[in-house]
Amino acid sequence: MSENPRIPAGKIPATVITGFLGAGKTSAIRHLLQNANGRRIALVINEFGDLGVDGEILKGCGIESCGEDDVVELANGCICCTVADDFLPTIQALLDRPQPPDHIVIETSGLALPKPLVKAFAWPEVRTRTTVDGVITVIDGPAVADGLFAGNPDAVAAQRAADETLDHDTPLEELFEEQLACADMVVINKADLLDEARLAEVEAVVARHLRPAVKILRASHGAIDIAVLLGLDAAAEDDLDSRWSHHDASGEHDHDDFTSFSVELGETDTPDALLARLRPVIAAHDVLRVKGFAAVTGKAMRLVVQGVGERLQHYYDRDWRPEETRATRLVFIGETGLDEAAIRAAVAG
Repeated sequence: MSENPRIPAGKIPATVITGFLGAGKTSAIRHLLQNANGRRIALVINEFGDLGVDGEILKGCGIESCGEDDVVELANGCICCTVADDFLPTIQALLDRPQPPDHIVIETSGLALPKPLVKAFAWPEVRTRTTVDGVITVIDGPAVADGLFAGNPDAVAAQRAADETLDHDTPLEELFEEQLACADMVVINKADLLDEARLAEVEAVVARHLRPAVKILRASHGAIDIAVLLGLDAAAEDDLDSRWSHHDASGEHDHDDFTSFSVELGETDTPDALLARLRPVIAAHDVLRVKGFAAVTGKAMRLVVQGVGERLQHYYDRDWRPEETRATRLVFIGETGLDEAAIRAAVAG
């Protein structure tokens, strides 16, 4: 089934693509699909929030090798927490298809831990039929350079040494470390937005959390050679002990540190008008991530809106379908305590 002769006969390779909110996972997958060269790829997309933006973007990408039946969405917030109920049955259904995929690609929620997913591939239900080819962690280079996750690790370590009560990482730092510790390859995305000196700094921060021999690549707009991305032959489910996790002792975690909600608005006059309304709200409330779709007056196409912090981007992806209601729908993600009422009022303007 696989084009990789190193994969055991009958086993379908799976690649886990992880990384924090807005790092560029969906862009990387879109580039992969555009260069699949006839390889049948099935996608499992998980999102934190009740608006399935990433799956919708991929379904609307117009790539021949990406049919709607090839994209499976799990909008339950975190597949790493519902492996038995949601994730394993989904993988089994893909494997049981009359014409199974050549490769399975799993895009985790930006708040998910990759290790529980890797562990799931060791379960008897799927172990003999598939293997984790590799865990790819996509990093938002500018966000790391700006200190979103750990601006000064040495200073943080010194603070912990001086104060015994500081024995836990911040939620963002913990996620950053978890996603790097499980990686077989790290992609520093948005490299075009950083000069060489800042890129070197980001690579140094990332390298502190990696296992030996894990490679770091640079990319822009998620463009990574498919031959590099797929075919790592890591068999990660057999290598769990080397993939350190904050939750190894307890075996569980939750996402009480984060929250999300969606907002529906009417049409917007222009993309710039919508972004001008969003930026002050994001800044005032420390919103981590905004993404969704907008209807622009007089435009037949749907506008995709994506933001990491105050860095916002937008583009038109496809025409609105006749059965769809033209509206602006956005999901806001932030740390627990996000003032939903104030944000709703502000964006409604």
